[in-house]
Amino acid sequence: MARAQPGERDEAPHPSAAVEEWVFTAWEPDGSAGIVTGYRIHRAPGAGRWYWAALVGRGRPLLHVTEWDVPARADPLLVKAHGLWAEHVCDAPLQQWTVANETYAAALEDPDEALGRAYGVTTPIALDLEWYATAPAMAVADGYVQDGVVHGVVELPGGPLHLTEVPARRWHRWGDVLGPVELPPAFAHTGLRAPFRFPDGTVAEWVLTPDGWRARDATPSA
Repeated sequence: MARAQPGERDEAPHPSAAVEEWVFTAWEPDGSAGIVTGYRIHRAPGAGRWYWAALVGRGRPLLHVTEWDVPARADPLLVKAHGLWAEHVCDAPLQQWTVANETYAAALEDPDEALGRAYGVTTPIALDLEWYATAPAMAVADGYVQDGVVHGVVELPGGPLHLTEVPARRWHRWGDVLGPVELPPAFAHTGLRAPFRFPDGTVAEWVLTPDGWRARDATPSA
């Protein structure tokens, strides 16, 4: 059962929730490139905070970022760890967010390596994205999801990737327990994948389609 329709107050952190998560995604309309960033707070004593991100693109390796031991900060949406800075700023509730990071990714030729030790070529990456809503936030069982567009740039060693009003989607979820975001299955996709294995043993197998990110299906890609 979905929660009540989200309001502006829901955009703020929910300190009474045992687990809370923010996920932002964007993709080129032709499915040639896509971004995922996620941040999860576990509030139980001794529990960790997780940050993960990925950039996929046609003709380039998967750029894979994970940090499973983020120190707590006074600003709950500021992420700082060794070699990692990331920020999530609500500029206007249910309307606009700024999402940014500076870190090093592992460049993986085989996305399946992301489900193991994820050893790859260390690659600097920095993104600065402005997320704008194009539709109302829709309640789901553990929070809400909202469609939008992204403007911004991803700085890479070979030159920047500019994003201009590309489709985007975000989730804000909280509760006693959270699993990975549930996506509809992809029966055909571009072949671009962003898999993650989380410390609790759960796995997110995301693939990119022209309609956005979907869950990987056993059907061969298009």
